[in-house]
Amino acid sequence: MAERAPDGWTAAEQALWQAFRHGRTLDLRAGEAEADDPFGGAVWDARRTVRAEVLSRLLLDGPAPVPGRVASLKLTGALVTGPLRLAGGTIGHYVELHDCRFDQKILMSEAEAGTVRFINCLVPRLEASRLVTSGDLHLARCRIPQGVRLTDARIGTDLLLNQAVLGGDRFGRALSADGIAVNQDCEADRLASDGEVSLRTARIGGRLSLRGAQLHAVPGNRNALNAVRLTVGHTLYLSGSADGGWYGSQTYYGSGYGEVPPAGSPSTPFRAFGQVRLSDGRFENACLLSDAEFHLDEGNEVTLRRIQTPELRFTCRFPSGGTVSLSRARIGNLVDAPGSWPRGGTIGLTGFTYECLRPAVPFPVQERIAWLEGAAVEFQPESYEQLAAALRRDGADDDAREVLHAKQRRRRQTLPLPSRVWGRVQDATVGYGYRPGRAALWLLFAWALGSLYFATHALQPLKADERPHWNPVLYALGQLLPVVDLGQGGWNPGGASQWVSAGLVVVGWVLATTVAAGASRMLQRG
Repeated sequence: MAERAPDGWTAAEQALWQAFRHGRTLDLRAGEAEADDPFGGAVWDARRTVRAEVLSRLLLDGPAPVPGRVASLKLTGALVTGPLRLAGGTIGHYVELHDCRFDQKILMSEAEAGTVRFINCLVPRLEASRLVTSGDLHLARCRIPQGVRLTDARIGTDLLLNQAVLGGDRFGRALSADGIAVNQDCEADRLASDGEVSLRTARIGGRLSLRGAQLHAVPGNRNALNAVRLTVGHTLYLSGSADGGWYGSQTYYGSGYGEVPPAGSPSTPFRAFGQVRLSDGRFENACLLSDAEFHLDEGNEVTLRRIQTPELRFTCRFPSGGTVSLSRARIGNLVDAPGSWPRGGTIGLTGFTYECLRPAVPFPVQERIAWLEGAAVEFQPESYEQLAAALRRDGADDDAREVLHAKQRRRRQTLPLPSRVWGRVQDATVGYGYRPGRAALWLLFAWALGSLYFATHALQPLKADERPHWNPVLYALGQLLPVVDLGQGGWNPGGASQWVSAGLVVVGWVLATTVAAGASRMLQRG
């Protein structure tokens, strides 16, 4: 291979040729922050200009390295003119560009590469569908006004989009990465997008982090994040990002990790201005929607249908304006807060199952019942049964009975008028069997009324020649507890007294069995 750059190359391009052979960085910056800002308005002259075809030549058919060196393309502060055409090619060299401007798009579809890093660069558009890398793909702090296409790409290690600013394509998509596979982590902390971030059927081997991201839907595409059938090998973070770790962040790859900010320091929440779709997702460690804001228009929703994860954390700063759907989701631990959930029939809980409740802040059972009753307009008995079962597993038997009592009350509203009337009687007297104390009070009240009645209405004995001792208090109690012999069986009630005795027997059977069931539950807990 030639040791000199081809004829006709500019001084900057010849310097890049030599830097490539030596594996060194060619820095074309002027040394002034305003003049070197790739997103500013400063004009970069020919001394800082490199043609895209020169980069293509170096990457696809570059010169041999200087003996003892590894050839690599490292360029900082350059204006790259023309489209960078690498589609279908094999890039065998390390690539890293910092603070560069591209005046036309980068084409890398179906290319094969090692590690490719664009840091703090201005790129009109990146076309990289079916790109295969054995190492990282970094786009940290880049601005890409017409969006990124990574459909069906295969990233060997990490994909970094931290602090990137993405605009939308003609379909309203800022990031098209359907079917992408990332072997390790995908980080998009503090990503700002004007258009849909699409990760449908994506497979992330490690973490998927969108901490502090600001995602905006655009007219014609109401999705801010579309990640249906997403698989994450560790944790999905739709959460806040501590500001202390990002102020002035100029870390080498833009990841924003520096000193750990103190607890309670200001943070930027994850914000989605549009629909969020995570249906059918699989998150092997956890799905964290914490310190998040969902700004939804009417008819839009946060869709978590049929997701599966050992832990779902839903601790948003305030309720979303639209719907949150968890229908047929399967969760281990549900970590939530009362103020995070929307109300008024805008939570979908049909078939939602969870093992344990671990509220982040106190979540009283009455508020938990209101959470259920705010879930849907129609009565869904399985939601109450699921909540009661979770409370029992945590040993909260009293709260579980409270939930089942609320279930009967909610069910009563769906019944015909006669059944609703009877249901109100049951509720008032025995609380549908979940208020044994109330039944005991009614039992005492019936005993007092019966005793008063029989104290003024003495009965005739069964046998005229016998005169047993008359005790109206014991007689009334014997009618209420017919299985107990109190020595008052020798009397023969008639007329109104017969009806009163029969009424006491019926009331006694109903109330006494309720009290006995409650006592049995207390003994079992003991």
